[in-house]
Amino acid sequence: MIITLRPLGRKATDIENALHSMFSSLPSHIFKSITFDCGKEFSNWKTLCNCHDISIFFADPGTPSQRGLNEHSNGILRRSGLDKELDFNLVTDDHIISVAQKINHRPRKSLGYRTPLEVFMSFIEDDKLVQLNLTI
Repeated sequence: MIITLRPLGRKATDIENALHSMFSSLPSHIFKSITFDCGKEFSNWKTLCNCHDISIFFADPGTPSQRGLNEHSNGILRRSGLDKELDFNLVTDDHIISVAQKINHRPRKSLGYRTPLEVFMSFIEDDKLVQLNLTI
């Protein structure tokens, strides 16, 4: 499932705050681990790991294959109009949400022709749904 974040900037504290906000809005069992690349914007990883009980891994430099799902998802986003060279300061939140919604509602063979959203929601208990602050 595609979850998009818009941090205030590219600094480590901006990324940390955006991830804290996302992790806090989701049930704690949803994310077991996250794999970052080696960018300095992820230097506050220990705080995220400790606050949210998530294992953090780092891909080796120059090996995008270690983050295959991320690379595949980026390709889908680019084919959907969010090009790599795009200035995201000029893109509205509504447009990004619209692109993510279209992707998350597209059935996939690898998911037994269910949508990524259906699979994601199957891991969330009914009583936790009211806690979610997601745009579906």
